[in-house]
Amino acid sequence: MLISLLLFSAPILLVIADTLLPSLLLSASISPSSLSIQTLSSHLSNYDFRYSLIDIPVISIVRSVIILCVYSLCDGPRLSRGPYLGIATICSVSSLVFVSLKASYVFAHSSSMDRGGYVRVMEMALFVCSLALAVAHVVVAYRISCRERRKLLVYKIDIEAIYPKEI
Repeated sequence: MLISLLLFSAPILLVIADTLLPSLLLSASISPSSLSIQTLSSHLSNYDFRYSLIDIPVISIVRSVIILCVYSLCDGPRLSRGPYLGIATICSVSSLVFVSLKASYVFAHSSSMDRGGYVRVMEMALFVCSLALAVAHVVVAYRISCRERRKLLVYKIDIEAIYPKEI
């Protein structure tokens, strides 16, 4: 039953993971004593592309919402033809580019910033998690597209062509 849940609701489970994991990793990299609404608003108001990590969970949430909306609007034939796969690919590639650029800036300026080992590991985990989830969205969309194409091919079989009528 767990395997069928993973196979048939993989996009929904991936969206849930994509919204929760980066947020949890960011909260783990911020000191727990300073985690509050004020600190989050402070991070947003003092945003700097090179140092702030608040945009990684935001990018993941936006990517997940867009992909979930397209997935929920598509049915079998539209899932097989590409809007879901196309949007998932566009969102994932754009977030991959953004996160890769962000990682190069954050880790290039890391020598000037004195951070603890735990925080650095959490930052790396945040970037790797975001990159892996972006790739996972494309893989799941491709697999669903293939599955729906196979379903359409099965339903297209003409039974009379296989069993000719008796005369």
